[in-house]
Amino acid sequence: MAKPLTKTQLVAALADQLESDKKSATAALDAIVSVITTEVSSGGAVTLPGVGKIYCRERPARMVRNPATGEQIHKDADKVVKMTIAKALKDSVND
Repeated sequence: MAKPLTKTQLVAALADQLESDKKSATAALDAIVSVITTEVSSGGAVTLPGVGKIYCRERPARMVRNPATGEQIHKDADKVVKMTIAKALKDSVND
């Protein structure tokens, strides 16, 4: 498996695609991340066309097992961020 792109590499690739400088590519990436974070943390969802949908899901309170001791522990309800991958991206990977 290939190593994931670092933020620096992603910014460089964005700057190249946009035929722009790295400073404006960094600002664009930071703005996108900020919008996604704000929307998902407030309970909404964000769809990135061709990539997927990022959303927040609530998990109910439940009993979980401590793997070290086998003891049953009550875990409170919490929220978890999920992402559904777009079919177009899945298909491009499998071709």
